[in-house]
Amino acid sequence: MRAPTGLKAGGFRAGSVNASRLNASTVRTLLTRRPYAFAAVLAVTLLVLNIAVQPAFARPSNWAAVLAYFAPLAVAAMAGTPAILSGGGGIDISIGPLLNLIDIVIVADLLPKGVTSPLGVVSICLGIGAALGAVNGFMVTVLRFQPIVATLCANIILTGLATQVQGDIVPQGYTAWTKSLAGSFGPVPGALFTIGAPLLIWWLLGRTPFIKALYAVGGDDATAYSAGVNVTAVRIAAYALGGLFAAIAGLALMAVISEGQASNATQYTLLAIAAVALGGTALSGGRGSLLGSLCGAAAIYLIDNLLGELHVSGLWSNAVYGVVLLFAVVIGARLAGARGRAA
Repeated sequence: MRAPTGLKAGGFRAGSVNASRLNASTVRTLLTRRPYAFAAVLAVTLLVLNIAVQPAFARPSNWAAVLAYFAPLAVAAMAGTPAILSGGGGIDISIGPLLNLIDIVIVADLLPKGVTSPLGVVSICLGIGAALGAVNGFMVTVLRFQPIVATLCANIILTGLATQVQGDIVPQGYTAWTKSLAGSFGPVPGALFTIGAPLLIWWLLGRTPFIKALYAVGGDDATAYSAGVNVTAVRIAAYALGGLFAAIAGLALMAVISEGQASNATQYTLLAIAAVALGGTALSGGRGSLLGSLCGAAAIYLIDNLLGELHVSGLWSNAVYGVVLLFAVVIGARLAGARGRAA
């Protein structure tokens, strides 16, 4: 008796293999074109797991608090993105100490001296962040320090400076608007302003030639230079932009904890880099986005929250973050190879 069409020996198996290959090819194409897709899907999956373990996590009454605690990491990840996008081995490992210094400056210096208005505090902090970021960029581009060396020096200096500003006691302070920033302004969660500010700035810069120049420099600085792009200025601006975003992260951190501790200096450095890599930004530069870094930060935040709800020892957290970073780098390298073969 003849086997029905499509069920001949090996027919079904071959069809399954072809379908699997097609699905794998589709996923690879999606990740190649939208590098942040993996982090986005992972974040959504982790969100579902968090809600399953802790149903209260999804209550609207908790959204403001959840976003407030997420904001420092989210903005720190976005702060680490421009330097990496600028290429040349660009990386800024002073993001954590910088945002922590901003937090300490607010509670230990500005508020005690009567500088409490949002305009005054925000302007001073953003100026400090952009200036210190520009110094990093100057060391990398003009003085020709290796990025990791330059920003490691900045990391150490800023940590020491934060210790001096803090003094012998842990300073504390808050104002009505910082409390709202950690809570809500009416029905709007305050953290949406700190998370949304870098995205808005990035979108506005996208209306200028800068973002295209940044990707061009990160992709191939020699070609960009031959096309008339001022590579030095673009890279300094990238580090300054990262410093500006780090200052916003410092504001978000201060709003949540209302105190400044120099011991927090390195807490966000590894997490920010891991989030950037997980979000699909190529560590070689020239490819990535703030949206990807935001998705990567969301995934890491949700991993940390899930581990806490499952009562996993905090000693395992850094190990988990290291595995996530390693996995992200490997995935990024595979996708880069796929793009190279496609080209």
